[in-house]
Amino acid sequence: MQLSLLFLSSLVAASPLTSVEKRQAATLCEQYGYWSGNGYEVNNNNWGRDAATGGSQCTYVDNSSGSGVSWHATWQWSGGEDNVKSYPYGGKQVARGQKISAISTMETSVSWSYSDTNIRANVAYDVFTAADPDHVNSSGDHELMIWLGRFGNVYPIGSSTGTVNVAGRTWELFVGYNGAMKVYSYVAASPINSYSANVKEFFNHMESAQGFPASEQHLIVFQMGTEPFTGGETTFTVDNFSANIS
Repeated sequence: MQLSLLFLSSLVAASPLTSVEKRQAATLCEQYGYWSGNGYEVNNNNWGRDAATGGSQCTYVDNSSGSGVSWHATWQWSGGEDNVKSYPYGGKQVARGQKISAISTMETSVSWSYSDTNIRANVAYDVFTAADPDHVNSSGDHELMIWLGRFGNVYPIGSSTGTVNVAGRTWELFVGYNGAMKVYSYVAASPINSYSANVKEFFNHMESAQGFPASEQHLIVFQMGTEPFTGGETTFTVDNFSANIS
C-alpha cells in the first residue's frame, strides 16, 4: 500500500505517434517521480526507501494511449527485510466524488512479469476509498488490495479469514488495519500474470461479507503495481494496464 504523497515530476517526454494515439515515454528515478497522460499515471513511489540499507529503483513509461499504459520498474533493495520499500505503480486517473455504490463497473486488465522471482515482493492492485471525496490520495478509510503475485515469505496486513470466491477465482482474504485504515487483501494462491476482472465484484463481496459501507465511501485511487521488500536487481514489467470505471 502506498503511504506517500504524490509529487509531480517534470521528467516527461512525448512524441506524436498518430492523431489518435500518442507514444509517450518517461524515466522516473526521483523518489516520487511522476508521469501522467491519456487518463493514466505512473509513479516511481519510493515511499519506504529509508528502511533499506542499500538499493535503488527507477521506473520507465514505455507507451501510453487511451486504452492503457505500458511501463516497467527496475529495483534492488537490501536491509529492512520486513519493510516495503516502494510501490511503483500505474494508475487510472479517477474522477473524484464517485461513491462506490454508484459505480456500475470497474473493468480492468493487466499483463505483467518479473525478470527474476528470487525476491520478496508482491504484485497487487491497490484501491483507496474514503468518506471524504477530497481525501488525500496517499491513504483512505478503506483499502482494497488484490494480490496477483506473492514472492518470498511476505504477507498482507491483518489475519487470514479463509478462502473466498470472487470474480470467478478463489482467494485467501486477509483483513486488518494500517493505522485507522481498514485493509482487505485478496491473495491468489499462485501468480496470475494475465488478469481481467470487474473490481466492483470485490467491493460487492466486501460489502456483503465484511460490512464495507459502499454507500458512504468514495473512490480515491485505482492503481496496479508491485511492493518490493528485498531482492537483487530485477525488473517488473507491465505489458499493458487498463481500466474503465463507470
